[in-house]
Amino acid sequence: MTDFLTIQGVSRTFASTTGGPPTLALQATSMTVAENDFITILGPSGCGKSTLLRIVAGLDQQTSGEVLLEGKRINGPGADRGMVFQSYTLFPWLTVRDNVCFGLNERGMARAQQLDIAQGFIKKVGLNGFENHYPKQLSGGMQQRTAIARALANGPRMLLMDEPFGALDHQTRELMQELLLGIWEAERKTVLFVTHDIDEAVFMGSRVVVMSARPGRIKLDLPVQLAHPRHYAIKTTPVFTQLKARLTEEIRVEVQKAAGLYAAPVL
Repeated sequence: MTDFLTIQGVSRTFASTTGGPPTLALQATSMTVAENDFITILGPSGCGKSTLLRIVAGLDQQTSGEVLLEGKRINGPGADRGMVFQSYTLFPWLTVRDNVCFGLNERGMARAQQLDIAQGFIKKVGLNGFENHYPKQLSGGMQQRTAIARALANGPRMLLMDEPFGALDHQTRELMQELLLGIWEAERKTVLFVTHDIDEAVFMGSRVVVMSARPGRIKLDLPVQLAHPRHYAIKTTPVFTQLKARLTEEIRVEVQKAAGLYAAPVL
């Protein structure tokens, strides 16, 4: 059986803008993702997490290797992948309803069908009653819920999320995590989710992938054996605590390496 998403030997090198040597941001990286899986990706700043996500999205081009979605090579953006960024990326001149309808309208879908689909996802993200509001009239969490509804309305095969809750306050972030997990449990989309937050990575993911300091590579692929549906009480369980402790140490080592402070233990 073919893997849903296959990343084979993907690397990314950036040319210098000042005439110096090029920068290897991402070492040759390989991983597979099963359909309906929820993968969270952790790593220190600058390790290539977002670069890898943008390559899968088709927004950046790898230097070597290839990415296959259901056996077909990704060469650019496509409606089969929905992207949600940390910044809300809504069109400020469009209402919530029209932001969610945007991709459907671009595909030439009849207005009545657009509205029916959009309303369903507006309801799923808890924005009933805000259809005619503009982004400036919404809180950060509400703007991000609109962005998630817009991505889902296009019917993508997978969601690519680049620190989507990174700009939110702690309480709103926790609410958004539960909301997204609830939607995933209902919709069963395949998700790649980049985060700096270890708690978030464990709580959200069915697997946590840890990347090394730059040049990034996958150093750990850890399954999360926590049942669904998940509630925040799960954070007090021994399994959660053990996973968090292991990942905290893995990330601490990589942050030290990135800062040039790491010394290997003497055996």
